[in-house]
Amino acid sequence: MKRIFVAGHKGMVGSAIVRQLSQDSNNQIITADRSEVDLVNQQSVSDFFAKNQINQVYLAAAKVGGIHANNEYPAEFIYENLMIEANIIHAAHKNDVQDLLFLGSSCIYPKMAPQPMKEDALLTGLLECTNEPYAIAKIAGIKLCESYNRQYGRDYRSVMPTNLYGENDNFHPENSHVIPALIRRFHEAKLANAPVVNAWGTGKPMREFLYVDEMAEASIFVMNLDREIYQRETQTMLSHINVGTGIDCTIKELTETVAKVIGYQGEIHWDTTKPDGTPRKLMDVSRLERLGWKAQISLEEGLTQTYQWFLENQDSFRG
Repeated sequence: MKRIFVAGHKGMVGSAIVRQLSQDSNNQIITADRSEVDLVNQQSVSDFFAKNQINQVYLAAAKVGGIHANNEYPAEFIYENLMIEANIIHAAHKNDVQDLLFLGSSCIYPKMAPQPMKEDALLTGLLECTNEPYAIAKIAGIKLCESYNRQYGRDYRSVMPTNLYGENDNFHPENSHVIPALIRRFHEAKLANAPVVNAWGTGKPMREFLYVDEMAEASIFVMNLDREIYQRETQTMLSHINVGTGIDCTIKELTETVAKVIGYQGEIHWDTTKPDGTPRKLMDVSRLERLGWKAQISLEEGLTQTYQWFLENQDSFRG
């Protein structure tokens, strides 16, 4: 029996990892809510690891949010994320946990990184200023894993996902990311028979999106890769792996697809006085594909499943 701690099990990614790991009867999933362990508190995390005989860790816990939240609470974003990852990674090492997977974000790459973004673009330029504190914390998580590998021979790996969406997403009207925000907006417009839905910018920026169940599948795949195969592909113990579809679309295409999935019949008005943001953000996923994993779920299919979950959980979704 493998005892696996999933930190952040109530979040979108963590809950997807738990769902998939639970399908294997050889896995014993260990979770803990805030009343049991405060991940920001080093002693609390240390005590938790000491009490549980943990074999593997999926570090999916994080403080996350959209542009508004990152702008409003930069101190909380850098402090809480730094503390969570430092406490868990150090406690894992102190309790002789050899296998750990840290989940980062595509925002670790420079704002003007060449597209598609390769793993070696890390630390080659300036970050996007709106989420720099969060990105700095995620970069620190990668370097924590690298450092424990180098000094102690641990096998702590890192995966950097593109934009994620799906079951258990945050549909808060102000603090959500683009897909849940659009789903909620078009759903409410449909119910109200609103003739027009307003969207920011020109719709020209391009973004990549990955359904969260596929992120969970890729995470488990990377965690369980043979160590020699993993190191041969990454060429060093000191590396991370991008996770995405390798396919992007314009925000206009995304918005129109969401409207189609929801069945909204009105018009979409583009407010070109609003900013567009970074022109393009696409992950180079060739490394992961060489290792043997490739995304299969199309954007429309993933949006359809996400909207169905939204409809079934409107009274209880996060946010």
